Amino acid sequence: MSWQWKSVVVVWSFALACAVLTGWLSLSGQHLVWISLAFAGCTIGTLSVQLATGRKEGYVDRVTTSLVGAVAVLAAATGIFALTGLL
Repeated sequence: MSWQWKSVVVVWSFALACAVLTGWLSLSGQHLVWISLAFAGCTIGTLSVQLATGRKEGYVDRVTTSLVGAVAVLAAATGIFALTGLL
């Protein structure tokens, strides 16, 4: 795995950790609030990690891939929260 993919996977892992912590620690009516804050953290984290690499080649691709992956992880978590709220 190249360093470029590692910088993307770091953000996906952070999104997964935020989703798990949101499900575990937040109140049942507050999941969407915390998922939104998790995405804001993923956005700031993405920009920080990609700027820290110091490479301008592929910057937009890495940022886009990081954020699309974070959205997918958080959307799946939101779906799970919605389904468990119906039961």
